[in-house]
Amino acid sequence: MLSIKEFSKIYSGGKKKAVSNINIDVKDGEIFGFIGHNGAGKTTTIKSIVGILDFEEGEILIDNMSIKDKPIECKKIMAYIPDNPDLYDALTGIQYLNFVADIYGVSKTDRENRIKKYSDEFEITNSLGDLISSYSHGMKQKLAVISALIHEPKLLILDEPFVGLDPKAAHTLKGIMKEICISGGSIFFSSHVLEVVEKLCDRIAIIKDGQIVALGDVATVKGDSSLEEVFMEMIENE
Repeated sequence: MLSIKEFSKIYSGGKKKAVSNINIDVKDGEIFGFIGHNGAGKTTTIKSIVGILDFEEGEILIDNMSIKDKPIECKKIMAYIPDNPDLYDALTGIQYLNFVADIYGVSKTDRENRIKKYSDEFEITNSLGDLISSYSHGMKQKLAVISALIHEPKLLILDEPFVGLDPKAAHTLKGIMKEICISGGSIFFSSHVLEVVEKLCDRIAIIKDGQIVALGDVATVKGDSSLEEVFMEMIENE
């Protein structure tokens, strides 16, 4: 579903690669965790995957399509939730969801069913008529999640998706992530909540200073230790 091949990113004027020679394959039906310290290259990689950042070296394929050559086709089948979603505060929640549904060409019946399903699950149905400017950070995060699910993406890209969510909402999101993968979709997400990554992911990659230092299924990467212990050892050792 997602294939990152020999990917490197150099910011203009920089001599050092922000991300260097990354190779990752995310399979259909897989939850893949991408972890690293602040500044390690996680967000740079994610923004390149979804077509926000251009890159100089390598290739990123979404369902065998190049994000560079076919950006619109790629974006039609995926969804991206950044770590700090920027929503349109002047719209109501329902207006925003219908706006996103219009962009993806979701039918009236499908959008109504999905909006009801997910807004009920995240317990914001009664607030959809309110302006987004009145929403708390957690409510905005819930709305962003619902908007990402409204067209049933085959690939979901999440950057710190649990930040701002209360425990119940976080539990709901984990369940939805599992449902997506059971139906054949794939998820690529970053998180600093390593306990969640350890329990939720099929495979993970650890990035340090722009390079992958560990990649594989969770059990193999962590061995007899916790993922937190392995992660701390890797980022502290030079």
